[in-house]
Amino acid sequence: MDLGIAGKRALVMGASRGLGRAVAEAFIREGVITAICARDKARLESAAREIGAKPFPADLSKQGVAARLVLEAAAELGGLDILVVNTGGPPPRTFDNIQDQDWRDAFEGLWMSAVAAIRAALPGMRERRWGRILIVTSIAAREPIANLMLSNALRAGLHGLVNALSKECAGQGITVNAAMPGYTLTERLIEVGVKEAEIASRIPAGRMAKPAEFAALAAFLASDCAGYITGQAIACDGGLLQSI
Repeated sequence: MDLGIAGKRALVMGASRGLGRAVAEAFIREGVITAICARDKARLESAAREIGAKPFPADLSKQGVAARLVLEAAAELGGLDILVVNTGGPPPRTFDNIQDQDWRDAFEGLWMSAVAAIRAALPGMRERRWGRILIVTSIAAREPIANLMLSNALRAGLHGLVNALSKECAGQGITVNAAMPGYTLTERLIEVGVKEAEIASRIPAGRMAKPAEFAALAAFLASDCAGYITGQAIACDGGLLQSI
């Protein structure tokens, strides 16, 4: 299936490994000129060489970085048609273990970085009357997960942003969607010692996802074919979510 995005220009955040890298690879296979960012410069540059992307080191938790990143990537690529907002999740905490500064840090890193990046990307998309904005959230945004208070609260809010913003942009040829990964076999999950068999037993599909499976959803939502899909939060979770 031709997704109709060859020659488009994309920025994928948090893409030195894991889901972000898989999304960037999927774009590149479709002929998309792709920039990637991450905090770890060495790992970022290594990933960029391996997949054929343009690297932009950036720490999205710092004020002003997300907007500057988008403008720099757009200047380098000659414009930006696709923006994938993918930031690391806040640390696991229960409510009683979260201080005011923790909330502020999580809000800055998860929420304001998304807002700033989108704000910087929208003018060019509006001018060209074509754009795809995709925010990578989590199944925790729809069904809260124990011990993930910060993520449960803030990612759910991002879904409200996605839906409301989509209404403002739909008539300009711009779609805004969220993609919710479930348990996926990324380096991060392996590093934290997630027990694959235990998790898989709770998933109707009987296994955890491969990063490429989530990336396929992202590539479709960024495609020309998906121009009538907007304001949605779509899960790639093997049937784990119980809600309709």
